[in-house]
Amino acid sequence: MDNGPDSEEVARIRRFAEHYAGKTGTALHPDPEVTELVLLGLARNRAELGRPLCPCRFYPDPREETKHRTWLCACDDMKRFKYCHCLLFVRPDGLPITEHLPEGHEGREAWDEVADPTPESGRESGR
Repeated sequence: MDNGPDSEEVARIRRFAEHYAGKTGTALHPDPEVTELVLLGLARNRAELGRPLCPCRFYPDPREETKHRTWLCACDDMKRFKYCHCLLFVRPDGLPITEHLPEGHEGREAWDEVADPTPESGRESGR
């Protein structure tokens, strides 16, 4: 019977998320249920797959997906555009940052343009 990830795995993911949010000028989602579900999904994937694969997407083959950088937390969209599909890393009001997304990106289509309150931090290589 699967009881999910152990408490140390969840705590490890939580420490990562809190540190990453501080580093990027974002906040963890203000709804604790959203935050907990995403952290549990990341911890489960790390425990089962060895990598913190984004739990908010469907993968035909999750093991194969872990061989790629794209959807490992923090995912490429978070690193490049400061946009978190899971809504784990957001503005303090809970909205996802979409300001840096290119036109036509699913996040911009869903949320329109949401300003980045800390544009000086969080995007790798200033992309």
